[in-house]
Amino acid sequence: MITTERMAAIDANAAALGVAQKQLMESAGNAVAREVRDAVDPGASVALVCGRGNNGGDAFVAARFLSAYDVTVHLLGRPESIRTDVARENWEALEAADIPTETVGDATDLALGDPDLAVDAMLGSGVAGALREPERTAARQLNALDAPIVAVDVPSGIDADTGEPTGTETDADTETKTDTGAGTETKTDVDADAQAPDPLVAVDADRVVTFHDEKPGLGELDCAVTVADIGIPAAAERFTGPGDLLGIARDPNSHKGENGEVLVVGGGPYTGAPSLSARAALRAGADLVRVACPESVAREIQGYSADLIVRELPGDRVGPGHLARVQRLAADNDVVVLGPGLGGGDGTAEFVREFLADYDGRAVVDADALRTVPAVDTDAELICTPHQGELVGMGGETATDPDERAALIKSFAAEIGHTMLVKGAYDVIADREDVRLNRTGNPGMTVGGTGDILAGTVGALAATTTPFRAAAIGAYVNGTAGDLAAAENGYGLVATDLIDRLPQAMRNE
Repeated sequence: MITTERMAAIDANAAALGVAQKQLMESAGNAVAREVRDAVDPGASVALVCGRGNNGGDAFVAARFLSAYDVTVHLLGRPESIRTDVARENWEALEAADIPTETVGDATDLALGDPDLAVDAMLGSGVAGALREPERTAARQLNALDAPIVAVDVPSGIDADTGEPTGTETDADTETKTDTGAGTETKTDVDADAQAPDPLVAVDADRVVTFHDEKPGLGELDCAVTVADIGIPAAAERFTGPGDLLGIARDPNSHKGENGEVLVVGGGPYTGAPSLSARAALRAGADLVRVACPESVAREIQGYSADLIVRELPGDRVGPGHLARVQRLAADNDVVVLGPGLGGGDGTAEFVREFLADYDGRAVVDADALRTVPAVDTDAELICTPHQGELVGMGGETATDPDERAALIKSFAAEIGHTMLVKGAYDVIADREDVRLNRTGNPGMTVGGTGDILAGTVGALAATTTPFRAAAIGAYVNGTAGDLAAAENGYGLVATDLIDRLPQAMRNE
């Protein structure tokens, strides 16, 4: 099973690996054509109802593989409004091949006739909201046919993750909008009978051809589901990539604090580490970052950047006496980054144990705080970021073979009940359900401080997404920033070179 959000990431990762969207569309269209051939005999009439995105593009390809059938391709909209280059190329190929096509500028212009089979290729997965025109009228016409319907990827109007309709009709006193085919909309009043709630504003498909893996909601539908292998390499799913960055953009209407507030708890014997983590969190998108540190180093840490908010703790080491103060600070933040520059010692370890035992929020745990995690019973959601030596110190195991190492780390993550991000030539990200590898980064990143930047980056991301996803994206972004720094500075890079490159690494370019 794979969610639509994850499927979009895998598609983008496949493209980054050199598997062009055009190749995937060719394979997807071929799979749709196979399903049609399985359902009806050669010579049968087939109506393909297509949207202007890649879902429609899959059907354009399918039409080319159905030369033994009487096919007509119905495009909902103008050809010049086809949204992607690859879909447009396949539409032009249909026209050049003299395959019958019809463009539908207005919902009332759609005339499907009485085909032996229809293909629903209007909208794919990831679409939200009720069907609009002309798709809504087209869905009703499809459902009224006395013919089987094959849906491409997911029936139009169905949420692929839930199996429920993406929307229903509005109340009787509202208006509907109809696409005029000229880039504008006209409003038409709809009477109460026509506007009554309709649970079937979605295509009622008999068969679904979905791609790469089944979507969670398809099992809820009363139809046959075929999962087609379209050539997406396993590496697109196994390794992090630019597709993992999809969906992390902030809301343009958001306000200060809504994109994450992070508290870094550390410092004492070291001052650079908490500063690096805090500055990385800001560059990774957090709105506000605070540093709770001993007063003996507060001025120095503040001196690294005017962007940091420093909260002083009495003394020169973080210890049990600071627990209440740090708990209050943590309550006002979305994520805590615990450990950078904290140092060792009984008092520090006791503080970490007591803090985690009472904390029920989300935290990134790094450096000297890591050893305490396995022995603590906590309700917190933890993301642990050890290197391999620290992993062994926590009680975990490692191996030289990447597959074996990934399996061992996933098992350990399940055992302790937290997300693990284990640094190495290949980073391993695992929780009790998933495991992913990251191969961005370079040997120049063995310099001190890059792990502190990773912890801060993950902390910022964890404020707005799930722990596993934050760890996976954080590993990818941190390594990409390191690669950008190495391209300019070679192996003479230093940790601070990564910080200002984090925004570029997160742009998905």
